[in-house]
Amino acid sequence: MGIGAIPFVASSLPHEAKEEQERKIRGPLCVHPQNPRYFTDDGKRVVYLTGSHTWSNLQDMGPSDPPPAFDFDAYLDFLVQHNHNFIRLWRWEAPRYRYGQGAVSFCEPHPWLRTGPGLARDGKPKFDLTKFNEAYFKRMRQRVEAALKRGIFVSIMLFEGHCLQFADEGREFHPFHPDNNINGIGWKDWRDYYTLANPKVLELQEAYVRKVIDTVNDLDNVLYEICNEAGGYSTEWQYHMIRFVKAYEAKKRKQHPVGMTFQYQGGTNANLFNSPADWVSPNPEGGYRDDPPPNDGRKVVLNDTDHLWGEGGNPQWVWKTFTRGHHPLFMDRIVALTSKVVTWAGRKAEDIPGAEEIRKAMGVTRKVAERVDLATMLPLPDIASTRYCLAEPGKQYIVYVPSGSEVTVNLTDAKGKFRAEWVHPIEGTTKSGGAVEGGALRTLKSPFEGDAVLLLLIARS
Repeated sequence: MGIGAIPFVASSLPHEAKEEQERKIRGPLCVHPQNPRYFTDDGKRVVYLTGSHTWSNLQDMGPSDPPPAFDFDAYLDFLVQHNHNFIRLWRWEAPRYRYGQGAVSFCEPHPWLRTGPGLARDGKPKFDLTKFNEAYFKRMRQRVEAALKRGIFVSIMLFEGHCLQFADEGREFHPFHPDNNINGIGWKDWRDYYTLANPKVLELQEAYVRKVIDTVNDLDNVLYEICNEAGGYSTEWQYHMIRFVKAYEAKKRKQHPVGMTFQYQGGTNANLFNSPADWVSPNPEGGYRDDPPPNDGRKVVLNDTDHLWGEGGNPQWVWKTFTRGHHPLFMDRIVALTSKVVTWAGRKAEDIPGAEEIRKAMGVTRKVAERVDLATMLPLPDIASTRYCLAEPGKQYIVYVPSGSEVTVNLTDAKGKFRAEWVHPIEGTTKSGGAVEGGALRTLKSPFEGDAVLLLLIARS
């Protein structure tokens, strides 16, 4: 059996219909009023987020010009198959770029029309930064709508900072490079694009952000991410943009969460947690890669392998992240699309080692999350000998056992009997652990080899 082996509460509806009904998105996300480690879409139930994202899921990217088309419908099928419910919808700013000695890659479409007169550095008409490319925004809306129909939340990346910093060829092709637009817009230093130094640049950026919001504001599955991996110099600009999004949406029908993610290089997690953002994605400092700290409730934390390894991760990290009150996200190099296997650059390649186990593990955490009331649960390391435990003491416990076959759980202050259930952390198969009496330290032995997850739920009379 696979993930479906974890049962739901009995219902008069067929299993699939009941699951679909329970997972239907009920409204835009906001921070849960009772437990700010999570979001809610109705003010009551927790929405736990987890999923794989990949670079070319909005703009087509690849070694040819034009680049190969990305099969978004097949991508959504892939997410649903793995029981995921969240993606980052990537933005890439350079129409042409190259990292190191790699091949030149291309990216289309972009937010602005290429009208000329004159040619940009890539040999195509220059951009007019006052005229939007409606095809770009139409695609954005269509993809967010398609994800909504599948119950998948979408974080729209407004800006992208890695390519401009680190691509050997990329900066000179950027639309805001003075040689590539007809508006007399440019920078003395390219870093000014991610600061408040140039009012003309900021004015155009704000106009673009308003256009994005106007395009998707009525959709319930939207989140915003200000920028992927601009450096520490971007802090005040990102804070400004967070406030700008919130202020503009405050005048709209709906409001959506705004996130700030790892600043590479030179950023700190303190910059994220001190920001006005609703959610953050940290860097490895503080243990987010190997031993995530318990979420203290200051922010919703989407713990993303993109900002911890670049490409990497393991199932153990997934469960450690979940049982410390965070949400695991996976930077996926390749996605199986129908009969093809493609990378973000349109090139066939090997999968990231262990990627399928990571994808499965994230799906199982979501199944487990839906069996408990996360609104009342806290990350409480001291309750379990493994130190990975989400619990509402006396009622419900999720304990991750990363190694060995036994775990001791402190049920000293818990009264009554509990029903123990063991869950395989990757396959999702379950085995009964029998009844467990509260009132003492209890040591339980896993029926699985290797890692395991223990559920302790108060027995109903």
